[in-house]
Amino acid sequence: MVTYQDKPWLQHYDPSVPPSLEPYPRHPLYQFLTEAGEKHGDATAVITSARLPLFGRQKSELSYRDLDAASDALAAALVDMGVQKGDRVAIVMPNCAQFVIAFYAILKAGGVVVAMNPTYPPKKLGDQFQDSGAQVAITLSLFYEKVKQIQPRVGIKHVIVTNIKEYLPALASVLFTLAKEKKEGHAIEKRSEDHWLQDVLARYAGQKPQVDVDAEDIAIFQYTGGTTGVPKAAMSTHYALVANTLQCRAWLSREGHEERFLAAIPLFHVFGMVAVMSFAVSMHAAMIMVPNARDINDVVDSIHIFRPTIFMGVPALFNAINNHAGVVAGKYDLSSIYACISGSAPLPPATKRRFEELTGGTLLEGFGMSEAPTATHANPLRGENRTGSIGLPFPDMEMRIVDLDDGETDLPVGEVGELVMHGPQLMKGYHGMPTETANALRKGPDGKLWLYSGDIARMDEDGYFYIVDRKKDMALIGGFNVYPRNVEDVLMEHPAVQEVGVAAIPHPDPAKVGQEALKAWVVVKEGQTLTAEELIAFAKERLARYEVPTRIAFVDELPRSTVGKILRRELARMEMEERERAAKAQGRQDA
Repeated sequence: MVTYQDKPWLQHYDPSVPPSLEPYPRHPLYQFLTEAGEKHGDATAVITSARLPLFGRQKSELSYRDLDAASDALAAALVDMGVQKGDRVAIVMPNCAQFVIAFYAILKAGGVVVAMNPTYPPKKLGDQFQDSGAQVAITLSLFYEKVKQIQPRVGIKHVIVTNIKEYLPALASVLFTLAKEKKEGHAIEKRSEDHWLQDVLARYAGQKPQVDVDAEDIAIFQYTGGTTGVPKAAMSTHYALVANTLQCRAWLSREGHEERFLAAIPLFHVFGMVAVMSFAVSMHAAMIMVPNARDINDVVDSIHIFRPTIFMGVPALFNAINNHAGVVAGKYDLSSIYACISGSAPLPPATKRRFEELTGGTLLEGFGMSEAPTATHANPLRGENRTGSIGLPFPDMEMRIVDLDDGETDLPVGEVGELVMHGPQLMKGYHGMPTETANALRKGPDGKLWLYSGDIARMDEDGYFYIVDRKKDMALIGGFNVYPRNVEDVLMEHPAVQEVGVAAIPHPDPAKVGQEALKAWVVVKEGQTLTAEELIAFAKERLARYEVPTRIAFVDELPRSTVGKILRRELARMEMEERERAAKAQGRQDA
């Protein structure tokens, strides 16, 4: 009888992947950049590009030598501004060269990176500043006024601002200044007390900070849980991030190949931060910057022109590429892509099949958490990819499936329970939240700390894991447990369905107060038609009776998080608002 302690997954690793990478280096995360700058200084670190009328796509490049030097200079400036070891420094930027410079500068200064979603409204952004205690903000000029608006409330002492055009190709920068800078909100009136990034870099050029950073020092605060309650800052060390970087490398790297990474998923999220940025830097590989992954034209054009080999993404992004008119028409060559890991949300089998047909590459479903930044599982690159599976645990990861009720008893292999894990990259805890930390990190009978994922999962006899759903998303329909993810996967198989989200809603029948019903929100492919009756009939042929959503809404888009997760809580809110509107309309008619 196979047990979790047997680690059956090790038997299914690719031959090049070792069962263990211990001992992990005990150096700061930025050591990867220091080594790249010293040994591979001429290698391209960051590619910034823009498509110009008549001129096509133009690019500029930042070398590893210049990236290392720029981050040294900014780090020295931060120390002069009063940043001490353990102080939090916020980055308010999308994917761009300046983000990478700022990230490594903060670490070199001994600070803690608090990377924020720059599109957040002022209140939400302010709440994260206040919770983290960040007193320095490094921001793109597009978000400068937002930072200044919240500054008095949250006590930001220093603001460093940069314009997106600073690292654009020369001609693109000129045209941007003439045609877009003011129109799109990038032109600002900088306050006298604030600093331009380029002035800072020039003033501190050639300087290095003299700060002793240890592997066990906190490197990042990553906010998580904002869709389900109060956001929590997961605190992770340099050691944890180094370990996960090397785990990713062991899983995907190829000897003798020069890799290029498409940096499309946000670097302000740990998936992009570790599995793209740190992974690429550790291999002195180029990162092709995509500031806005929702601009699918830019994404596919960047792949076509710059030929990335590794592409981390989310199902919504892969699905959008699959359905892009130019891709469907064969106008773009995506064949450079060799390996992709899809994370942050379930990967529909239909999306995987189509993407692999278009690119010839391998799209692996994986799994990770902000609390174990970032990746913990993936299907093997060369071995068997099992449909619906998040794959095998990474080297040095231990996994168990425990009883949902007591949270302690190991369940037999194949049974469904909560996924818990132990490994070198677990967070230290949630900042300022001891109760939430104690709920998430629990000492087991073996004396080890185990991270409770909140995901309902199972493991098969070979050590492949399957996420059934989130504990909070499980629905109770007619006395049966129903998992929305499973229903979504089935509905995605319909040829007219582009995207679908399924959630439990309060049963609309007054006679069934307190019970739940399933509803599906569906985005139909362009040029296709679909009725609720057709989709329900399709589902009845493939699902148990109680799993079939009998309430269907057709929408233009689904609410998603910044990394592509369907916000089921938002779907439920939309349902309640719709009912309220209907009730008010009925009341007006009755009157």
